[in-house]
Amino acid sequence: RSTPLYSSAASDVYKRQSLRVAGDAMDQAIISYMRKQFNLLVGEASAEKIKKEIGTALPTSTNTYLMKGRDMRSGTPKEITLKEEDTAEALKPVLNQIMGGIKDALEKTPPELSADLVDMGLVLTGGGALLKNIDKLISKETGLPVQIAEDPLSCVALGTGKALDQEETFSTMLIGG
Repeated sequence: RSTPLYSSAASDVYKRQSLRVAGDAMDQAIISYMRKQFNLLVGEASAEKIKKEIGTALPTSTNTYLMKGRDMRSGTPKEITLKEEDTAEALKPVLNQIMGGIKDALEKTPPELSADLVDMGLVLTGGGALLKNIDKLISKETGLPVQIAEDPLSCVALGTGKALDQEETFSTMLIGG
């Protein structure tokens, strides 16, 4: 999976790129962090659950989560208390990659669209938009207003369907790549 980045306005796509970073990379970052920080082996399902339960781009609460796994030293089951700050730290490398891609796309955006972005901001879609405070992190790093789409998981598919219904208007977005 990947994180696509688009700059578009008035049915034209100005910048399109795809980062090889997505939810799976976030899960792997959590697994790696658990190993390094706590000597705890956890599986992908546990990492995804952590991401969904207390995963955050910016810690804003004292939420904790009891995480169970296998102690790397003894091989026995182990339980730790994971804090929101831990998940933010674990996800930092992946979020830095995403921020780098966003900043790169913004730097290559035409001036007329940049002016629109200052007024209208960015809209986040897809599963990554569900990560707590990712909108706040992106806004903090870019200085732009950021909002999460009403239905981030299905809005891209719904929008594509609408674009196909109006093929003439959106032909530059639908053809080519």
